[in-house]
Amino acid sequence: PELYGTAFGDGGALNHPADNPDVIFQPVMCQHCNHAPCETVCPVAATSHGKQGQNHMAYNRCIGTRYCANNCPYKVRRFNWFTYNLNDKFDFNMNNDLGRMVLNPDVVVRTRGVMEKCSMCIQETQATILNAKRENRKVTDNEFKNSCACAAACSTGAMTFGDMNDKESEVRKQYASNRRYYLLEEIGTKPNVFYHTKVRNRVEK
Repeated sequence: PELYGTAFGDGGALNHPADNPDVIFQPVMCQHCNHAPCETVCPVAATSHGKQGQNHMAYNRCIGTRYCANNCPYKVRRFNWFTYNLNDKFDFNMNNDLGRMVLNPDVVVRTRGVMEKCSMCIQETQATILNAKRENRKVTDNEFKNSCACAAACSTGAMTFGDMNDKESEVRKQYASNRRYYLLEEIGTKPNVFYHTKVRNRVEK
């Protein structure tokens, strides 16, 4: 295991991580794997791989076999057990015609019996890409940040989206960092989502 310096013990000596373990909270969404185990087991081809690297979901094709959830090593898929629309037990302004008029049909919760997962807000990101293509220019980092709901809502900037083919983009610079790692890299799913190791300053003066 990798060794690190710590303020505990004998004043900054290198210790094994197992001697002083840490627990962190790490939310995990769909990793959009290039070798996605979920895609090979779907009997109706409801999940497939896009040319931009996303793991697509055709929700109106999904029949809820849950094979994809069983085969996902990250366990990031969820089966939709409930009917949220026109259900008095889940009245989130979806039980009347006026309330349903304000819902975005591209991003509402799917019906009962369908698998749910993070789609990287593909409707918004695709619209951003098409706008830049129409204007014959590259997509800027700020446009992608505003396209994904998680990145736009995160006040700490923990999530970054961008064009990996653009060497000047922020996500490409973060990819070049020696702190980069993938979740469960050893199983060979080749995810498109990468993380940075958490930096802790343990040396006390």
